[in-house]
Amino acid sequence: MAASRDSFENEEAEGSEGSQASSGVQVVLPSDPSAPAPLCPHGPTLLFVKMSQGKQETRKFYACSACRDRKDCNFFQWEDEKLSEARLAAREAQNQRCRPPLSRAHCVERYLMFIELPLVQRKFCQSCQQLLLPDDWGEHREHIVLADVSIAQLRRPSRLLFPLENKKTNAQYLFADRSCQFLVDLVSALGFRRVLCVGTPRLHELIRLAASGEKKSNIKSLLLDIDFRYSQFYLEDSFCRYNMFNHHFFDGKDALEVCRAFLQEEKGEGVIMVTDPPFGGLVEPLAITFRKLIAMWKEGQSQDDSHKELPIFWIFPYFFESRICQFFPSFCMLDYQVDYDNHALYKHGKTGRKQSPVRIFTNIPPSKIILPAEEGYRFCPLCQRYVSLENQHCEHCNACTSKDGRKWKHCFLCKKCVKPSWNHCSTCSQCAVPDHSCAHPKSGCFICGELDHKRSTCPNVGIVKRANK
Repeated sequence: MAASRDSFENEEAEGSEGSQASSGVQVVLPSDPSAPAPLCPHGPTLLFVKMSQGKQETRKFYACSACRDRKDCNFFQWEDEKLSEARLAAREAQNQRCRPPLSRAHCVERYLMFIELPLVQRKFCQSCQQLLLPDDWGEHREHIVLADVSIAQLRRPSRLLFPLENKKTNAQYLFADRSCQFLVDLVSALGFRRVLCVGTPRLHELIRLAASGEKKSNIKSLLLDIDFRYSQFYLEDSFCRYNMFNHHFFDGKDALEVCRAFLQEEKGEGVIMVTDPPFGGLVEPLAITFRKLIAMWKEGQSQDDSHKELPIFWIFPYFFESRICQFFPSFCMLDYQVDYDNHALYKHGKTGRKQSPVRIFTNIPPSKIILPAEEGYRFCPLCQRYVSLENQHCEHCNACTSKDGRKWKHCFLCKKCVKPSWNHCSTCSQCAVPDHSCAHPKSGCFICGELDHKRSTCPNVGIVKRANK
């Protein structure tokens, strides 16, 4: 699951977190953490604050956790705003209207009826993205209907459903078969028996296909995804509708307990989480959610195993490395380039700046992960990990330093390797893109205005927070 690459060039150069961070919008903790956040159709909202360069925090507001564009979810409420009973009732009515047309139990009931139908009666409405029972046919007579839906097609719902390609909301860029098969093979080679698929529907499909195939893989999978359409194709123990930006299970406690049981099965042994969040989302709420899933997994661990970590593959663009490692210091980034079927730019085999920027971040030691030599990866004995062919070991940095698949160059003034297209700027005293503007820096601290650090590491952050209380 990914988002637009339209702004990737700027994000990469500035090290920003997407349009929200580059405009100064940050996620913050509410003044009263015990008070429940107001609800929108996507579950509990998040608290944001808009920062201005060199100025203190402004008024805080609640907004949708999943949608960055208010055209997709127009929820907005000031943190200190008191709402009338009429407005609260209108909001609840709006949330009810936005719910899926069928309940989870109803979807399961229909699915079980659908698979019992003879092939000639199995139909799928492409206009409504819905499996049809015979009683539904009349309502969909004027729609585009796919007939003779096979069991094999039902096992690959991501190929039946149209991807949601709203770039700012639920952009679904699905793994290409190459990357998906690599992940399945890697999970198997590492000895995992269960995979929690968070926003990775195609990986979930492939794991289940392998389990039902001739070789009968023993790997099980549970899919957590915000797309309610998958409710039509899976029983309750295979799919939970879930918002990864606020750890919200749409079907309540029953779905949460399904996830808990899956993570804690076999005392938590043999499970890995693989997640592919929308790239337009902020890292911080994702990290908070993943920590909650980790805590859920740890509940099934004994105190002697408290030092263990839930194995994770977090798939995200390489220029978020420092931000991800800030929340998960044990993570490292693999050189493997993940590509997607329905995105023109995320394609394996492209060169230079056209290569996919998507990588795998993991807390599994990279020395244990073998990348395919036939796809252009080699083992570096000095780094003790697999790297891309163009990623040459730098004797000055004592590391294979490239992040984007190209050969990087060492800058002795910066004392580090940089992208081959970057030049050292004497005005900025650092390497930057050739056409950057020294007069109007695009990054820095929103609290004090200094350019050598971000807001999260500002020495004045404590002063500002105390002043705002």
